[in-house]
Amino acid sequence: MDHSLISLRLLYILLLFACLPFSRSNEFCDAGIAYTESTCRVSSSKLLIKGGTVVNAHLQEIADVYVEDGTIIAVKPNIKVGDDVTLLDATGKYVMPGGIDPHTHLAFEFMGTETIDDFFSGQAAALAGGTTMHIDFVIPVNGSLVAGFEAYEKKAKKSCMDYGFHMAISKWDESVSREMEIMVKEKGINSFKFFMAYKGALMISDELLLQGLERCKSLGALAMVHAENGDAVFEGQKRMIELGITGPEGHALSRPPVLESEATARAIRLARFVNTPLYVVHVMSIDAMEEIAIARKSGQKVIGEPVVSGLVLNDSGLWDPDFITAAKYVMSPPIRESGHDKALQAALSTGVLQLVGTDHCVFNSTQKAFGIDDFRKIPNGVNGIEERMHLVWDTMVVSGQISVTDYVRITSTESLKGYETNFNIQDFPVPGSSTSIHEREQFLLDLMQIS
Repeated sequence: MDHSLISLRLLYILLLFACLPFSRSNEFCDAGIAYTESTCRVSSSKLLIKGGTVVNAHLQEIADVYVEDGTIIAVKPNIKVGDDVTLLDATGKYVMPGGIDPHTHLAFEFMGTETIDDFFSGQAAALAGGTTMHIDFVIPVNGSLVAGFEAYEKKAKKSCMDYGFHMAISKWDESVSREMEIMVKEKGINSFKFFMAYKGALMISDELLLQGLERCKSLGALAMVHAENGDAVFEGQKRMIELGITGPEGHALSRPPVLESEATARAIRLARFVNTPLYVVHVMSIDAMEEIAIARKSGQKVIGEPVVSGLVLNDSGLWDPDFITAAKYVMSPPIRESGHDKALQAALSTGVLQLVGTDHCVFNSTQKAFGIDDFRKIPNGVNGIEERMHLVWDTMVVSGQISVTDYVRITSTESLKGYETNFNIQDFPVPGSSTSIHEREQFLLDLMQIS
């Protein structure tokens, strides 16, 4: 590994431990996550990050950052401090907000199993990669939002960083409508996801989607969709099996881009009919992206979220002759053939798509092998929570497609728009501050070597 990268990771960990409360940093030391004993001994409550290029979504400037007890006190050049302050020289480095991943699935029970990453291991991976907050999806229990929320509160007790929740809607009746109001007014959740895929499991009908959109509008909440035509996917899967295509390549063949774009267009039109904003998660194809572009050009409020796997990969992995290798790439919507990735990058750089998530939903090779004879049984999901920040940097900034300030915007700032009440912000208040949640809590700390 390049020495500068080793130094970068050590500096990030030092900053993390200097700014976390002692009880939380101990979790990492006890788990063996810190790189050295000296890292675990960083205990100063006062920290000065000196001489770095400070970047946010709007500007960059060379300045110092002074932090006390995890709270940013000042950002300006040439800050003078006493001898009791830990100094970190950031000369020649960027100092920017930690990433916010708007789309994760930790401790997610799905397709007869549960994701390998829980709220500790997944968050530890996130922190190692420069992401300091994420937003996960609560899945209702037997249709109950309250029961689902309580279940996820228990799962999140082992959390070691800040997080927020979206809420999935899997059925519709008056109790769900009432519980949506409870989520918004009492639990701080104001974004609701509707699955247009996974027939027989999470999929909802157009009638339910329409009712859900109307309820989101009345509550001032944000509606989100997983956009694939679930009925057509079901037929496509049957067709593949009838043709004897049982391997991971059948997954992509059974749910082509046209089914993603059809559902995206349908959701957009229903949202326009209701006159409520819409957030389309994991946009994976040119086809779906173009539907979003048309809607936005017409003035409709539609947010498009690509995920890092769709930005940097193509579907070649799904055709690997080794099942275990190919199954790693199975997610929904599928990773598309070459060309879609570059188009999504271009859409992100021009503002057609607004932010980058991961849809981090990790299963191991044993779990993936559930579908060794039938791709329909392969648990859907890939990783990304640790890799996102670096891959977006390499793919979008180093290539010259976006600026450093744009990088902060699409990996962090944009993730907060629409659901500022949605988070469990741990330990980092700024009394009397007029800055956003993002600036209060997230200025810590992904440092990247300036090339």
